[in-house]
Amino acid sequence: MTSAPSRPARSPTEDYGSLSFWHATAGDTWARRAPLPGDVDADVAVVGAGFTGLWTAYHLAVTDPSLRVVVVEREVAGYGASGRNGGWCSALFPASHTAVARRAGREAAQALARALQASVDDVGRVARSEDIDCHRAKGGTLVLARTAAQRARAEAEVAEARAIGLGEDDLRWLGADEARARCGATDVLGATSTPHCAAIHPARLVRGLARAVERRGVHVYEGTAVHAIRGGTLVTSHGRVRADVIVRATEGYTDGLPGQRRLLVPVYSLMLATEPLPEEFWARAGLHERATFSDFRHVLVYGQRTADDRFAFGGRGAPYHFGSRTRPDFDREPRVFADLRRSLVALFPAAADAAVTHTWGGPIGVPRDWFPSVGFDRRSGLAWGGGYVGDGVGASQLAGRTLADLVLARDTDLTHLPWVGHRWRRWEPEPLRWLGVNAARRLAGSAESVERRTGREARRAALLTRLTGH
Repeated sequence: MTSAPSRPARSPTEDYGSLSFWHATAGDTWARRAPLPGDVDADVAVVGAGFTGLWTAYHLAVTDPSLRVVVVEREVAGYGASGRNGGWCSALFPASHTAVARRAGREAAQALARALQASVDDVGRVARSEDIDCHRAKGGTLVLARTAAQRARAEAEVAEARAIGLGEDDLRWLGADEARARCGATDVLGATSTPHCAAIHPARLVRGLARAVERRGVHVYEGTAVHAIRGGTLVTSHGRVRADVIVRATEGYTDGLPGQRRLLVPVYSLMLATEPLPEEFWARAGLHERATFSDFRHVLVYGQRTADDRFAFGGRGAPYHFGSRTRPDFDREPRVFADLRRSLVALFPAAADAAVTHTWGGPIGVPRDWFPSVGFDRRSGLAWGGGYVGDGVGASQLAGRTLADLVLARDTDLTHLPWVGHRWRRWEPEPLRWLGVNAARRLAGSAESVERRTGREARRAALLTRLTGH
């Protein structure tokens, strides 16, 4: 993803491979591509070489190979969240089924859910066809219930899925024995299970996708900061790109673009990776099909068993920084890394002696209503996609297909999905934004503490639910 233009691009000799475990093991030199060579003309210019930008470029090039498509990236392809995430290629959507149905109706909510499910398989199909080894394993997702309050939330989620017409094959409740057989964590009372998720190596996928678009004639220019988008022109550090259509695919770095302030708040999500763990550990821990896993706590955690038998485990809890600032040192919060390690060991005590080999983080993009959006304003020529709140690996592929259809004026089922054309209310100005976002973070933490202490649903959790669009 393109980063905030207020800061120059890093040196071409920067060690991008040190950004995360995924970057370090991507099988890539991370040599930066050439910058924009000067003023150029294009049919479509994409700002940001993350998943949204690259999937859009890919599907445009596949659908109409005659198009002149240019992707401009301040750092390198996969620098941002697309190369640092938890590796869940899922059908998750940050707004609940109920929230989507409330906006657009039951049938529209089901259509969006089905389209997201299809994207999980489409990512795998493209990876195979483009010879991208992204360590994909479609083992589904298990979300554990480890307290009575968590179980109640799990059962409510299954009921919500049934209300829009999703069946047992989409999401079902597992009893304690079946859940423990698949994921040997502590205190498991049951779990929800969906098959619509694949564990992947995200940096391998995004780097492979960048090479795939280049093979199809797309120009990817790295080390090129975008300073402004003005009437069909990108003003960059290395020249101007004139294009009929400009696609903004900047996610957690959007606030740095003039005219786009307060659309998306950058919230940091942090991760760690352990050393590879022996087979005897996994014989007890399970996850034999590499199902991704989480639980129903309020302060989100997420994990996967990697292809080389590590835990890659992450979560929220890092502070929001005043003025929506993003800086490399914000990726490092020792307190959050310590909390993540404690959470992992609480789930899997046998991992207590496992060395942590990598720690990292990065910003995700959060809209005011927690409702992602794709769209195209044909009058201005500006298209956009994002606001995934961390659930973007699968959704970005759907966004790319949808944006290609919108730009090419194709009337398809995708162009009628309920996130198309959705307009975000802007976040409040500072200091209200800083106070509100960090208050919500603290509220989630306090609700979690109450539930751990009492075993009952915290009343304050109802306010958190309203704040997050559920």
